[in-house]
Amino acid sequence: MSTTEPRLTSLAHGGGCGCKLAPAVLQDILKDIPQAAAFANLIVGTETSDDAAVWRLNDQQALVATTDFFMPVVDDPFDFGRIAATNALSDVYAMGGAPIFALALVGMPVNVLSTETIGRILQGGASVCAAAGIPVAGGHSIDSVEPIYGLVALGLVHPDQVLTNRGARAGDVLILTKALGVGVLSAAFKQGRLDEAGYAALIASTTKLNTVGAKLPGMAGVHAVTDVTGFGLLGHALEMARGSGLTVELIGHPPLLEAVEPLAASGVRTGASGRNRESYGAFIDLPAGLPDWRRDLLTDPQTSGGLLVSVAAGQAEALLELARAEGFGQAAVVGRVVDGPARVRVGA
Repeated sequence: MSTTEPRLTSLAHGGGCGCKLAPAVLQDILKDIPQAAAFANLIVGTETSDDAAVWRLNDQQALVATTDFFMPVVDDPFDFGRIAATNALSDVYAMGGAPIFALALVGMPVNVLSTETIGRILQGGASVCAAAGIPVAGGHSIDSVEPIYGLVALGLVHPDQVLTNRGARAGDVLILTKALGVGVLSAAFKQGRLDEAGYAALIASTTKLNTVGAKLPGMAGVHAVTDVTGFGLLGHALEMARGSGLTVELIGHPPLLEAVEPLAASGVRTGASGRNRESYGAFIDLPAGLPDWRRDLLTDPQTSGGLLVSVAAGQAEALLELARAEGFGQAAVVGRVVDGPARVRVGA
């Protein structure tokens, strides 16, 4: 990157999955959009705000299709590309799919950023796709005011083994494969308060592919999966609760990435965290004694976050062993599913 170029994050009004429209705003925008006509081969559509669309191709294959893009969460162009690509591919893994190829979505202020910097962003994304064993087979680019990068990601899954956010069962245990706090770390980075260890934790988490998702179809006891991204743990757990028509109970102290706790306790937070809470707070029961900073972490937007898996209690240990074998060392039980209305309760 040229020394005369501005920081990538200075060119964006938001970064990563914190750029997402707040859930309430998105719901208001979509409320008058007519539902798509019934298609026999559309296995998953927009019904429960799932991670990707799924279309049956034949008796053995279904196509998983998704897209995700956002503005920079870090200044290093290669890292930005890696994070955005990892995040986009996560939605394929969350459906139990294996990616087959991707298309790049590129919007860049070409009069502000050099072709070298833009090229490094694309190289970062391509490196993640290579690690996933797929090509970037094309894409589309525009000249835009803010830098934007992401992917259209396509994958395959057996039609009878599609994983959705709506299959949780009462008695299930909830396992989260990545620790929380990406939003706090990214906010601290923008404020110049993130040390080297914190930045390393941020990059390590956001560039780790959720490949474990492709190994979940057919695994005994796995009933529902979603990935935790822009709406935070509470928001995506609520989508699972609504999809399954059950109550989700979460612990109030889920695993956190390195350096997150002192930063959050000192007041570092994202604007998206508050917007998330305002959007779905009426459907969340929080304990009276939960500190504000812990409450904020539960709505903290997770750029390229982990998978939230609803699994039969008897299979929870096997799933934890699989996740840890795949390199998800902080995978942990964060809650359970119980009978009750579609809402989320948080323990002390």
